[in-house]
This record gives sequence, structure tokens and C-alpha cells, in this order.
Amino acid sequence: MQPLHRTVLLNEAVQALQIQPDGHYIDGTFGRGGHSRAILQRLSPRGRLTVFDKDPEAIAVAQALAAADARLTVRHEGFAALATLPASSVDGVLLDLGVSSPQLDDAARGFSFRHDGPLDMRMDPTRGLSAAQWLATATVAEMTEVIREYGEERFAAPIAKAIDRRRQERGPVRTTAELAEIVAGAVKTREPGKDPATRTFQAVRIHINAELEELQQALDASLSVLRPGGRLVVISFHSLEDRMVKRFMQRHSRAEVDRRAPMAEPAAPLLAEVQRVMPSAAEVQDNPRARSAVMRCATRTAAPRPAAGGRRA
Repeated sequence: MQPLHRTVLLNEAVQALQIQPDGHYIDGTFGRGGHSRAILQRLSPRGRLTVFDKDPEAIAVAQALAAADARLTVRHEGFAALATLPASSVDGVLLDLGVSSPQLDDAARGFSFRHDGPLDMRMDPTRGLSAAQWLATATVAEMTEVIREYGEERFAAPIAKAIDRRRQERGPVRTTAELAEIVAGAVKTREPGKDPATRTFQAVRIHINAELEELQQALDASLSVLRPGGRLVVISFHSLEDRMVKRFMQRHSRAEVDRRAPMAEPAAPLLAEVQRVMPSAAEVQDNPRARSAVMRCATRTAAPRPAAGGRRA
């Protein structure tokens, strides 16, 4: 049986896209297709939906759906590939970040310390280094930096040293249970209700998949591919992602002054109508994985063309 995936903020995200029936929309993380199916239901026969995903299992589901619906285009890539789309060609971009329930609940994927399995953590297990391969060769300094920066873990240095000590004494860390045990032994205090391995697993996963780098690339690309009036909708599940999205939307929703020419007219904002939406209490009670979700959305403005020799939008 496939693990159950419950789409977070399903109705809120689709409503935030303000779908035009004949429009072209992007679902940057198809997952198991919850958002995509809801978008397709609102599109006319002339509407289009392009979906991206790194996960081969998600792509298989998407391709099966596309075989029966010509409006759907499937791309086996991360959403940073938004940059390859033509400028001003899209009416809405949805990015649902993080790991899906099927990925977390499948021990063979190695995302969760709750299920013992090979320490993989790759969104696309056919490409790149696995978590085990990286941990086998990373220096103590490299591991410390990743765990501190991406996991916001104050015990990053002791954890990195414990991993290194384990490598020297017993060989590389190969399973999720082994890594969780090492972290538990190195973390001196525990947050109530949170496994001590939570932050380290998050950090290693983010690093292995270059998640924050890809998110920044996709956010930047969205400004190019969205038509004036197009909507950008992003659902985040941890503070690093949400902070990046918040700052991006804030920065581009303000008029920008060119410090090299302070007397010139400020450049018009590229985004407007910035909003934040949280899951309802009922959704959180029904689906505990929704409790950390934050959705931010904004509208692409019709910024004027820069003057010759000026800055571009």
C-alpha cells in the first residue's frame, strides 16, 4: 500500500492562485498530485498545468495523470527549472516545500529517524550523493556548519564530533537508526516533545538536496515567468524556508531606490498584495503534519520597463 499523503492547505493554496480557466499554472512540487488535481478541476480545456518533481515515484503518478489529460505537462526536475520557462508565460506558481508523507513514511528513502532504513535522504535517489555517502567523507567542520546552519542546532559541534568518532571506531554511518542514536548521545538537553535527532535530520536533508539554494533560484525565476497579475504561492514547513520566502516577498514589494542615483525615481515594486495564511485549527487537528505550515502569497505587479541603460525588473 502507498503511504497516505494528505495535502496541506489544499483549498487555501488553490484559492490563493486566483485561477483563470484559460491560464497556465505551475505546481513546483507535484508530490502525489493533491494541489495539481484541484487546479486541473478549475481549468478549461484551453488551460495548462506544468508540474515539476525530483522524485521518480511522484513523476510516475504525474505521468499517469498526464496520459489521460492533455492539459498537463510533466517535468522530472526540481522547481529551480522554472528559470527555463519563457518570460511572462505563467499565471500562477505554487511551491509546496518540504518532504511528503510517502517519503517520510517509506523507510527505504531514509528521511525519517522513526523508521530504520538506509541513510539516503535524496529527493531523487538516482542522482547525487546520499546522506550516508556525504557523512562518510565530510570533515567535522563541514558537518558542524551544515547542522548548525540548516538545523539551527546548538549542539552541532558535539554531534559532528560524535559522527566522526563513530566513523573512526566502527566505520561509516549507514542507517537512520545509527545516526539517530549518535545524535541522541551527543545532545545534552532535549526539547519537550521533539526527538533530539529532528534538527540534524532536517539539516542533512536540506544540504543533500540543496533545498535552500533551489528555493532561492525558483523565487528569483518566478519574477520573470509570472505575467503581470500572476500569483506566487509558497507553503513552507520550517523557519529557514519561511524566513527566505518572507524576506523575498518583503524585498520585492517595496519601491527600490538605486543608491548610485539617489535622486532618480525609485523602481516600482515587483510584488504586491503580500499575505500570510496559516492552517486552521481543524486542519491541524485532523492532520498534525500541517501544524508547522505557513503559506505566503503575492501578486506580480505590472512594473514599468526600465529606461535605456537602467535596471531591469
